[in-house]
Amino acid sequence: MKDFITYTVLGVLLIIHQFMQAQIPAGYYNDAENTSGNQLKTALNNIIEGHTVFPYSSSSTDVWDIVRHTDEDPNNSNNVILLYTGRSQNKYYVDAGSDYDYSQFDNGNGTYGNSWNREHVWAKSHGFPNEQDHAYTDVHHLRPTDRSVNSSRGNKDFDNSENFHSEATLCKTDADSWEPRDAVKGDVARMMFYMVVRYENSGTYDLELVNYTGTSSTPIFGKLSTLLTWHSEDPVDDFERNRNEIIYSYQNNRNPFIDHPNLVNHIWGTQQSVPWNSTLSLDSKHFINSNLYPNPTQNGTVTLATKHNFIQATVFSVSGNFISKQPLTGILKTIHLPKNPGIYFVKLTDTNHKQRIQKVAVGF
Repeated sequence: MKDFITYTVLGVLLIIHQFMQAQIPAGYYNDAENTSGNQLKTALNNIIEGHTVFPYSSSSTDVWDIVRHTDEDPNNSNNVILLYTGRSQNKYYVDAGSDYDYSQFDNGNGTYGNSWNREHVWAKSHGFPNEQDHAYTDVHHLRPTDRSVNSSRGNKDFDNSENFHSEATLCKTDADSWEPRDAVKGDVARMMFYMVVRYENSGTYDLELVNYTGTSSTPIFGKLSTLLTWHSEDPVDDFERNRNEIIYSYQNNRNPFIDHPNLVNHIWGTQQSVPWNSTLSLDSKHFINSNLYPNPTQNGTVTLATKHNFIQATVFSVSGNFISKQPLTGILKTIHLPKNPGIYFVKLTDTNHKQRIQKVAVGF
């Protein structure tokens, strides 16, 4: 039984990735609460579809402009970070055709092949080859990439591959798959998850992830099991979160899997039958240690010993179901959990409405 509880706790912690809480608009995900599986997928689609569409190329604000903003190098505002090489490159050292003068870049060594263009992470040939399709210009999956590296990736599926790429030396490739560098594997996975949910039965195409490679020019993409692994191994980081916020300011929709990484487990993972609850989507920075005792507790009662001004405790089951809400008073604050053996989460709220979470074992 203890082994099962340990496995459960590790599973929950795995999906509570280390990221600071995003600036999610209040109530944005309300319609997805307490749904799971395909119902959750549909609820998220209803939330994020109908985004504001910008032109691919235009004299006004277009995709070029937005990508220059979303992927700006945090250490050099004149540059963007290229997805596959990780190279910081001038924002205007872009793919403008073979006749363009590239010698003004790289200290006179600029080349057409090293210019950057807009990579469709979900390759446009897989369902939406026309610029009029909303997916074609959706910046949530458009990233700056080296022109020649983008050409090498082509429309290959994502999977663990065999051979290191000669230019993007941290990436691998083979006949039908592309493996990005470790630092962006999770980014790629979450962009692919977004595309499936955003373009669920979107008229002429219905994007889906499958568990094989070699999908060719169809509205499906592989490899789901690999993307799920990458999502777990490469958690959301500040760059990805910031990118999500900027896109929201333009398109007025968000990538749910950046805001709440544990959504993945409720749609494709082991919790497909478990209703999703946003409460347990906070990261490990929100966890506190050794404030509640005894832990484990035999009778479901614990004491909070802290000088911090916590005024309320909310108790949830390990799957995120609400159990109770209790006021906290005095220096030694008592909190009552169910007496049924199991793992529970206690969310502590202070006078400034900041929150912390601690897990408690009952009956072990």
